[in-house]
Amino acid sequence: MNVGTRALPYDAAMPDVTSLFDWLVDGAPGETTSAGVFGRFCDQLAASGVPLQRGQAFVRTLHPNVMGRRFRWVPGEEVVVNEASYATLHTPDFLASPISEVFRSGKSYRRRGDFGAVPQLVELAEQGITDYLVLPLRFLDKTTHAVSFATRVPNGFDDDSIAAIEKVTRPLARVAEILALTRTAANVLNTYVGRNAGEQILSGKIQRGDTQAIQAAIWFSDLRGYTELSGSLPPAEVIRLLNDLFDCQVPAIEKHGGEVLKFIGDGLLAIFPFEGANRTHGATADAALQAAVEAYEALTTLNPQRQERGVAPIRFGLGLHVGEVAYGNIGGATRLDFTCIGQAVNLASRLEGLTGKHDRRVVVSRDFARLTSWPTESLGKFQLKGVAEEQDVLVPARAELR
Repeated sequence: MNVGTRALPYDAAMPDVTSLFDWLVDGAPGETTSAGVFGRFCDQLAASGVPLQRGQAFVRTLHPNVMGRRFRWVPGEEVVVNEASYATLHTPDFLASPISEVFRSGKSYRRRGDFGAVPQLVELAEQGITDYLVLPLRFLDKTTHAVSFATRVPNGFDDDSIAAIEKVTRPLARVAEILALTRTAANVLNTYVGRNAGEQILSGKIQRGDTQAIQAAIWFSDLRGYTELSGSLPPAEVIRLLNDLFDCQVPAIEKHGGEVLKFIGDGLLAIFPFEGANRTHGATADAALQAAVEAYEALTTLNPQRQERGVAPIRFGLGLHVGEVAYGNIGGATRLDFTCIGQAVNLASRLEGLTGKHDRRVVVSRDFARLTSWPTESLGKFQLKGVAEEQDVLVPARAELR
């Protein structure tokens, strides 16, 4: 229900939001996070004389899993940030909510009292809220976001308070958009090139040749029997198969400090950097093996589910090595890729090729085996394509990795 913005007066001085308005116009100096900006915004709005007991901002974002974020402020507490999935958009509760109405209409929403008529606002009545106002935050890209204000003053917000809120909400939209764009850029980069690579790019490492030599444990995995599977399945099922495969690995890699750099068809390249990991090289190698254990545990859970869907189970092999890689921008003048290359990456790839030939889940190089505290067993010596010297290859002794 939309109502007018005129409220019954209450005995209070006219709020002075000049300093808050100027602070927002200047780009909210002193605050670098969305939560920090919104917390200070609400603190200053309340200090100016607006009887604010709760403030919430709802900002949609571009992320594969997160539809948007809610920032919740109450006096004297830290701003609480919650994330909502895309599924939230389609729930009956959200579709009937005032926030959804503002998203759709781009117009303000206000209800003073009688919250019981709106099931989504019953909580406000229980908290003693007397007036609830939602204003659209309009971004320059034509998308609509929202910010809400609530008070317990008996007669609700008066005209001066409404005018003060509306005045500072306009520059708040500009600051919110800048912060949202920055976060969107980080989300997109982290999604497509990896967390650390995304940070490097945002920090200015965007020129071809911007690379650095780093030491890392290298993870190279590949699906078994991909050629046969892809030739017998429709394209949509191949995509689902690959998503299943990578869903088993990516969470485990990231949980243990690794960074997924590239999906190469049915292959996956990741690194566990030694520098900045706040752990020894040996502990980093151990982390890579623990990630492998959890990836195969996820696969063990997944395959029965695939069989229930009437599709074949999947298997993948993994090669692990340690060494120096060139990490950074590689490519053409106008099309770059942030990845890692080097002889160490090639060796990890060749190691993975042995897993299918010898029916092993994981094989590791001698250099990797020297670092890890996990017991290993020799698989033998092999001459690998593109590697000058014969390589001593080992396998983890853990049963779940054999």
